[in-house]
Amino acid sequence: MRTRPLTVLTAIAAVTMVIAGCDEALISGKGPAKLTAKPALVERRLEPQPQFIERLLDTVGPAGVAAAEGLPTAGFSGVQGRIQQATDEAAANGATLSVAILDRKTHELVSNGNSQIIGTASVAKLFIADDLLLAESQGRTTLSPDDRKALDVMLQSSDDGAAERFWDQGGGDSIITEVAGRYGLGATTPPSDGRWWNTMSTLPDLIHYYEMLLDGTGGLSPERAKIIVNDLAQSTPNGLDGYPQRFGIPDGLFAETVAVKQGWMCCIGADWVHLSTGVIGPDRRYIMVVQSLQPSDDATARQTITNAVKTIFPNGRIGTA
Repeated sequence: MRTRPLTVLTAIAAVTMVIAGCDEALISGKGPAKLTAKPALVERRLEPQPQFIERLLDTVGPAGVAAAEGLPTAGFSGVQGRIQQATDEAAANGATLSVAILDRKTHELVSNGNSQIIGTASVAKLFIADDLLLAESQGRTTLSPDDRKALDVMLQSSDDGAAERFWDQGGGDSIITEVAGRYGLGATTPPSDGRWWNTMSTLPDLIHYYEMLLDGTGGLSPERAKIIVNDLAQSTPNGLDGYPQRFGIPDGLFAETVAVKQGWMCCIGADWVHLSTGVIGPDRRYIMVVQSLQPSDDATARQTITNAVKTIFPNGRIGTA
């Protein structure tokens, strides 16, 4: 496994935590996959913005903001305490954990309040797919059967090659600008170096994206939004590069129906990065984002993020813990 160190990206969030993104390593050569880390990310800081606070209030409501700040809420009984327990357990193993969960029915958001932010990495594949499907619906592009298969593999098995092709065909940075505009993602910005995996975002923006995708209010028709969600629901046990991708939400919420976009990378500094995002439940009621940074081997780091989800929901199901 060949890796190159990445620079940590940090930021200060306005009212609630923001979640770090991460990405799969690129495959090089033929035969057994070799993981190669992406080029160094560019360090930057984001300043709190009033409109960011207003958007968060619109998205999760006052109860959700209270939950994000650690205040009592009417729902998610006991979850806030278990999030703190998971955070402490991860820290004892040298990991930094960031986690947040939104109940789409009650608009409550619970989190551990961590404010670290890094590039979205493979989560940006959601934006690439979204832009591509909208372009098709508007007649600006045509997707062949091979294109549709590549789109599916990009989301299900996190194919970097397909992402690179669609990124170039769709206009690169303009993809992020266009999607952020449609979804009102004020803190989501194109990569500073033109590489899709260095797209920047925040926890509220990722949650807001998932919520609007599910609600059909982000620009995609319900039929095309369903293509994305269905692909995430068919996330494969391993990525196209052979890396296990059931860490975090899939193995942690083992008794739930989940649709996830996973990401991983070594290394940011000395840390493995793992990101697990997605929607949970047969009615897609919950949206969850959990991310960890840990100076360890990849298997240990995967187990840490999975254990965190299991600590938060020990029965493997939201609402019955």
